Amino acid sequence: MRIGLLTEGGYPYVSGDARLWCDRLVRGLGQHEFDIYALSRSARQEAQGWIELPPQVNRVRTAPLWTVDDDGVAFGAGYGRRARRRFAECFGELAAVVCDSGAAGAARDSGDSDALADRFGSALYGLAELARDQGGLVAALRSEAAVRALEGACRAPGALRAARTARVSDLLVVAGLLERALRPLSLDWYGDDALGAVDLCHATSGGPAAVPGLLAQHFSGVPLLVTEYGVQLRAHYLATGDEALSAPARALLTSFHGRLAAEVYGKATIITPGNTHARRWQERCGAERAKLRTVYPGMEASRFAEVGEREDPGDPDTLLWVGRIEPAKDLISLLHAFAEVRKEEPKARLRIVGAPAEGPEAAAYLAHCRALAAQLFPDEAEGAHAVGDNPVSFEEIGAPDVPELADAYAAGSVVVLSSVVEGFPISLVEAMFCGRATVSTDVGAVVEVIGGTGLVVPPRNPRALAEACVALLRDAGRRDRLGAAARARALELFTVEQNTEAFRGIYLEIVSHCPVRREALDDAGEPVPFGNPAEACMPGRWAVAAGGADAGSGGAPSWAQEADGPERLKGAGV
Repeated sequence: MRIGLLTEGGYPYVSGDARLWCDRLVRGLGQHEFDIYALSRSARQEAQGWIELPPQVNRVRTAPLWTVDDDGVAFGAGYGRRARRRFAECFGELAAVVCDSGAAGAARDSGDSDALADRFGSALYGLAELARDQGGLVAALRSEAAVRALEGACRAPGALRAARTARVSDLLVVAGLLERALRPLSLDWYGDDALGAVDLCHATSGGPAAVPGLLAQHFSGVPLLVTEYGVQLRAHYLATGDEALSAPARALLTSFHGRLAAEVYGKATIITPGNTHARRWQERCGAERAKLRTVYPGMEASRFAEVGEREDPGDPDTLLWVGRIEPAKDLISLLHAFAEVRKEEPKARLRIVGAPAEGPEAAAYLAHCRALAAQLFPDEAEGAHAVGDNPVSFEEIGAPDVPELADAYAAGSVVVLSSVVEGFPISLVEAMFCGRATVSTDVGAVVEVIGGTGLVVPPRNPRALAEACVALLRDAGRRDRLGAAARARALELFTVEQNTEAFRGIYLEIVSHCPVRREALDDAGEPVPFGNPAEACMPGRWAVAAGGADAGSGGAPSWAQEADGPERLKGAGV
């Protein structure tokens, strides 16, 4: 089988989102062929290069989401009158849906919701067809015509209240960001020798990464699988509050991303959230429950096997925090909680292992945490002639005391997570692989991951966090029981092997129920008479057409699968 893997800001680049997961998936499914279509987010990411790719990757095509003349470009020189009129109609319709007050969610449960979705989809695919005819729409989407269409939609009756006050400067910003989100419309990825030739598109996130899958389905009937371990729309909501965007611009962009998410979920054959928390977001954004299959992300357990199998439980007086240091991790509450722990357990120590996230804000946050630790915990010495030591230490992986990540988890007996915002808590799963008892805040997918094998407290509650830590520090037997249960749960649910096997089955299910109907050709490129027998198009257990009413029935036998030709069977490993 030939898979088109669609990524944004990740695989195959050295840095980025879901890089390790994608690499493990591709290497674990060696019987399939992979074509990678990657959208990059920055010049730095492209300069860092790619990771080493396995032999089953046939081709890699990339496109940047960050290169464009932000000063604007002319619209009209390369477009005829008919093309300009067609663009004005399609983009005007898309802008009208985005600005409609029902697009923000108020009409999602009403009869107008389907009408809005149909209008958005028609406008999107109309722009895609125009882009294919004209060789791209970058200039058009950043043109004065696009800004005027947005302005007219914002002033129309029934428009979003926040959008009505949008100024021209706001609309220029929105037009530029919409063009970046719709950049896949202008790519040449949809021919019969590209995404049109794959058996399945697998988008590793929603948003722009899934747009090529939508277009491959629209132009060639290729089924779409969408995997989200962090819901793209949720990430957009969190990010827009930190950006220097006006309220009207935020309202318009939020509405657009909400409509795009609904279109992706509506057209996807199967959606695989990484946890129940992501699943709830997807359902709220319009995903049908019947399409959802929770598939936990696979993590490499072998690197933690030695620590998990040791009889040594780690230092019984040490609390450990591991992760990326940023405000969402709420180390401030953790430090205040540790001050309470020290009152009950004077020998307790806290080791914070991690590096700051990128950017000046993260560096300033780390400096603030260090200053608070120095203020709360003055250096202590056992005697008048001894050197003082602070019970809180900030360390990084690769230091002499923690050369590897597994060594960090081996150093303490209790692992703490204090986040106020969290998706899938990777550090908790790593601690579970190591057989460590955990204390966590109730955010994101924490409760689902822990599943009763650790203590969970409310976020932003240092007293509750401290009480849970003291309870485990004082009870070695309870720590051992929780750690053993946590390791067993992690090995059952969160390994690379279970993740790979889940997608192996999902790939086969989608391709068997939604095969791409292509004309059968011989070696000379001539049509083969009766190459696609009539039985292949008949609904039933033996062969289910794409979108058929019996899509949940059993797979097709070999005689029906031959409808797609011998080359397809060879690619599918049959």
